[in-house]
Amino acid sequence: MSDRIMVTTSSSFEGYEIKKYYGIISTQVILGSNFIKSITSVANEPDEKDLAAIEEVKENAVKQLQKKAKEKEANAVIGVRLEYTSISSSCVALNVTGTAVKIEKIHRNYAVEKVNKELVVKNYYDRFVPRPVKVVLDGTKKDIDISLWFYNYNMDDIQSVRVNVEFTNLYEEKLIMKDLDVAFDKGNVSLIKSIPLHCELTYADMLVLKDTRVIISKYATPRGVFACNDAPRDVTMSTHRLENLKKARGIDAVEKYRTDGMIWTCNCGHVNEAGSEECIVCGRKQEELKSSTSFNYEEMIDRMKEKEYVSELKEVLMEYIQQIDNRYRMELLEIMESGLHYEKTRGNMRDSVIEKVEKVFEEGH
Repeated sequence: MSDRIMVTTSSSFEGYEIKKYYGIISTQVILGSNFIKSITSVANEPDEKDLAAIEEVKENAVKQLQKKAKEKEANAVIGVRLEYTSISSSCVALNVTGTAVKIEKIHRNYAVEKVNKELVVKNYYDRFVPRPVKVVLDGTKKDIDISLWFYNYNMDDIQSVRVNVEFTNLYEEKLIMKDLDVAFDKGNVSLIKSIPLHCELTYADMLVLKDTRVIISKYATPRGVFACNDAPRDVTMSTHRLENLKKARGIDAVEKYRTDGMIWTCNCGHVNEAGSEECIVCGRKQEELKSSTSFNYEEMIDRMKEKEYVSELKEVLMEYIQQIDNRYRMELLEIMESGLHYEKTRGNMRDSVIEKVEKVFEEGH
């Protein structure tokens, strides 16, 4: 705080707290008869010169009060009062009193609002390179960091990766970060997470991001620097379905299992020959994928999305009901009946019902 002694007629200063009281202090200024006559003449109202003289007397009195406060090592005076007292028929005294105190500015520690957004990567590489799987934006509304997650099938000691990160927002506009070099504290594990880097994205930018693609140009290991000249493949399913697939089948999952008898596509996206019992990229076993994928529900969901009301969704479900595993049938029928009930009072429940049907198949089943 400066050497200036703060004064107020109030009992406190906004934004400050009183740390110590030094007691009442006072000062007095005597106004002589000539001064009184000049401003109390019945014939003449006080002019600007007279008023300025009065203010000067007040200021001098307050300065004397401030000087006394400083002598007590105070830095403020509260409850200041100015009173005029008649001493005689020709003299008036201006008395100024107050309480000398020590004050300190209140420093409020406002909590910094944290922000976070995670985006699944909508493309992948079908070979043994670090596979980008997630982009994490984290920080505060003023400063946002970016971190990239990669799946490391070979357990290579990945030291750094150079990438282009392409964001798409809700307006289908592109925002690209070029030649971003990300590094890792520990690169020889299956899931590697880069050290956060400050990025130029604003909080407003972050709020409207929809999805992201990550394009690798090269990566470094203790064995050297390797170029990645392959063009990545785009994930064909929606972001919502991709998120659910990853919850059920692992963070590296990008495709539904499917087979035509000659080849089969693994959850990691690699296409294997029919005779291969395991995926040569991720090691998933075909028999396990078969047993968990007894019904291709996506066709049914697509047909439901063409309908408008829950009653029509139920009609689509009943066309497929015999193909659906017994353990799911009752749950799906209950979802439809609940949707029909609430649609009568809450309005159209189509989207809510479709989402619940998707979850039956995609989340942990």
